[in-house]
Amino acid sequence: MGDDGRTSRAGFGAQATVTTRESRRIWARVTGLHGGPAGLGARMAGVTASSTTPRTTSLTELGERLAAIRLCEAPALDAMRRSLERHGQLSPIVAFAEGDQVQTLDGFKRLRAARALGWSSVAITLAEVTDGIDAKIRLAALHEQRGLTELVEGWLVRSLYRDDHLSQPEIARRLDRHKSWVCRRLILVEALDLAVQADVRLGLVAPRAAIALAALPRGNQEAAAAVVIRRGLTVPQTEHLVAELRAQPEAARAAWLAQQLEAGPPPRAPRPARPPRGDAADLVADIATLVRVSARLQSRLLGTPLGALGGPASEVVLDGLGALAPVLAALTRTIATVLGQEPAA
Repeated sequence: MGDDGRTSRAGFGAQATVTTRESRRIWARVTGLHGGPAGLGARMAGVTASSTTPRTTSLTELGERLAAIRLCEAPALDAMRRSLERHGQLSPIVAFAEGDQVQTLDGFKRLRAARALGWSSVAITLAEVTDGIDAKIRLAALHEQRGLTELVEGWLVRSLYRDDHLSQPEIARRLDRHKSWVCRRLILVEALDLAVQADVRLGLVAPRAAIALAALPRGNQEAAAAVVIRRGLTVPQTEHLVAELRAQPEAARAAWLAQQLEAGPPPRAPRPARPPRGDAADLVADIATLVRVSARLQSRLLGTPLGALGGPASEVVLDGLGALAPVLAALTRTIATVLGQEPAA
C-alpha cells in the first residue's frame, strides 16, 4: 500500500483513539450517575431506584402542577403522538404522590399526546419524593444527561426562589450548581417579558430566540418578538435584529421596530456549494461515523440495564440489537477480507 494508504489508516487510527477516549469519558459520566456520591447524578439514581413497578392509571387522576416549569413544543408533541399511535407507550410516565393527588414529574409530552389521542389511561411509576421542592429537584436530576433549555432551567430556578422561598445559595446547593449559574438563570427569566414567555410556550418563538430577546429592555421585547413571529426569523436572524435594535437611539427604537414589522421575510442566504467528494473521502467519513456511533452505543448499553427501560421499550431495543448483530458480523467479515486477514471463527 502506498503512502496515501498509510496516511489514511494512521488518520483512522487516531480517530479511533480519540473516539475510544471519548467513550471512556462517557462511561465515566454514566457510572458517576449510578455510583457517584452527591450531586444530581446520585439523586437521579435515587429516582430510578425508588420508582415502583409500572401500573396503569386513569388520565383524569394525573395532575400537571409542574407543567408551568416545562416546555412542550408542538413539533415534539406531534412526534410523540405519532410514536404512541405506532408503537404504543414504550416507557411509563414518572409521577409522585402529593397528598391525595398524583402529579406528573416527567413525561408531560406522553401525557398530553395520550390525551390528544383520546386514551383513558397510561402506565406510570411513582417516585418517592418528600415534597414539591424535592419533586422539582428530582425533575432536574432526571434531565441531567438530556439537558433542559436555559429558559426551562430559569423557570425551575424562579419557581424554587419565588414560590418555595429558597435562597439562591440553597438552590445552588440542591441543584449541585454554582451560585453564579443560579443567578444567571434567575436574571434571564426575570428580565424576559411575560408576553414573550407566553409566545415561547405557544411555540411562536424559539427558546433560544427568546434568550436573545432578553438582552433588550423589557419595553422593546414584545414588539421585537412580534417582528420575529411575523417575519419568521431564525435564531441567528433574531440575534442580528437585537444587535441592530440596540444600536439604534432609544427614542428611535419604536419607529425602527415598526418598520421591521412591515418588512417582508428575510432573504434566504444561498447554500454554499458543496465540493464533490471522492470515494476515499466517503469511505473515511463512513468509518469515522461508525467508530463514533459504535462507541456511543456500547457506552449506553453498558450504562443502562435494559430492564430499567420497561417492558415494551426493552423489547424494541432487543429487536433492534437482534437485527444489528448479523449486519455487524457481515461487516466484520468484509473488513477482514479487505485487510487480508482471516475472519474470526
